[in-house]
Amino acid sequence: MSLARALLKTMRPKQWAKNIFIFAALVFDRKLLHLDAVLTTIAGAVLFSLLASVVYIINDIADVEADRQHPTKRNRPIAAGTLPIPVAWGTAITLLVITLPLAFVLSPAFFVICLIYLSLNLAYSRWLKHVALLDIIVLASFYVIRVAAGVALIQVERFSPWIYIFTTFLALLIGTGKRRNELAELTDGANTRRVLDGYTLNFLDQLIGLASGVTIVTYSLYTFSAPNLPENHAMMLTIPFVIYSVFRYQYLLQVKNIGGAPEDVVLSDRPLQIAVALFGLAVLVIFYAF
Repeated sequence: MSLARALLKTMRPKQWAKNIFIFAALVFDRKLLHLDAVLTTIAGAVLFSLLASVVYIINDIADVEADRQHPTKRNRPIAAGTLPIPVAWGTAITLLVITLPLAFVLSPAFFVICLIYLSLNLAYSRWLKHVALLDIIVLASFYVIRVAAGVALIQVERFSPWIYIFTTFLALLIGTGKRRNELAELTDGANTRRVLDGYTLNFLDQLIGLASGVTIVTYSLYTFSAPNLPENHAMMLTIPFVIYSVFRYQYLLQVKNIGGAPEDVVLSDRPLQIAVALFGLAVLVIFYAF
């Protein structure tokens, strides 16, 4: 593996898909026809992706010894030795020097959120990921922070707080599903993540059911209570897509035992992709045709 390829793999470009949450403010505040807002949000998403890569690089450096004992993580470039640690550190520092000043130029509030995201990630990697329940809550907070980052990038007018609540419980569902998949895949003596000792499959399934139900309820409340929606409540027509997507994700978790990496699920499961695409199309039609 070439050095450039090893570095790119360590930066986890597939994980950048999570930054779609940064576009929530742009979409749900109905600013998609404002070119300045669109370009600013795209620039912010790029910077946030690079900042996330800094976190992945630092995590892999910190976890190098543990990763070498893991059946799959031992193939990561730093653990495998194909990416030298000095090169990894140099890249992380360079990315920080580039992203943080540019983030401040885009928006001082966005810069502060980037610092919060970076600090919380480092605290999570060092301590919080080892504390049962708190680890899932912190994982969920990273998605909410992305929504807040999108809000900080543009001048929002009537962005509903229900979007924050919906994102919180959707992220809790994703985080709990990730832990369930990790626990389900354990074999005797293969547990390299000690926080899993604090969970059982039955307990996680209960949390998944709770998070799924509240996710659907909070989105439903958004569709008829947000201030910037069509008065004919047409937004409620998007609820079935959310219900199906949540149920499909539960099916993949509990029947197919898939869900360790949420971005892999979304990028690989065709029914879920279709449901998400139809949801997005319906939102656009309702926002800009009514």
